[in-house]
Amino acid sequence: MSLRETPASPSAATLSTTLAERLRSAIMRGELVPGSKLVLDRIRASYGVSLSPLREALWRLESEGLVQAEDQRGYRVAPVSADNLAEVIRLRVELEGMAAREAILHGDAAWEGRILSSLHQLNRSRRGQRSPEEQEEWEQRHRAFHAELISACRMPLLQQFCETLHDQSDRYRRIFLKDHEPDRDVPAEHAAIADAMIGRRADDAARMLRDHIERTGRNIQAALRGPG
Repeated sequence: MSLRETPASPSAATLSTTLAERLRSAIMRGELVPGSKLVLDRIRASYGVSLSPLREALWRLESEGLVQAEDQRGYRVAPVSADNLAEVIRLRVELEGMAAREAILHGDAAWEGRILSSLHQLNRSRRGQRSPEEQEEWEQRHRAFHAELISACRMPLLQQFCETLHDQSDRYRRIFLKDHEPDRDVPAEHAAIADAMIGRRADDAARMLRDHIERTGRNIQAALRGPG
């Protein structure tokens, strides 16, 4: 599907934003393989865009850590590694724990309702083996739930950092889920975290978030290491 700008189409800035979203989605789903070179001419032809919005989109993805620029050699999808995952997990624990405490401090009844609603939508997603479409639906609802937990923190920069780290973490988890069944403990963990947040139990919520993030990280680290 072409994104080419026409007189009636969105601005170049909007075009680059849309392109960044589509490339981000392709990276997250593994369609653009970690470490693979991004051939700009091929991407331009595939999406029907000029070089300017494409470079802007790639710059945005580079700032998010999903793309790496190579001197005089273009761009490459950011590789994955155990060390990088460990850093992402550690930062997520620290920053999401901070954001959770701030959200508990400032959240109101409407925020509590949004948490419960997003949890309900997430729990409606199919468990066990999923089709690609069902997996994508779960990913969107999972992302919405975690975002809602910290949405009342009143610190937009902190929320932005958490969003970027969640993207990084999600990419690893999606790779993991290609060859593994979804963890059956996750729904119970989500419910417990939501209950602690709504109950204003900041220490419990931060601890549960830490355990939730670190356990997923350990599962993925084991998969990255492989047998033995």
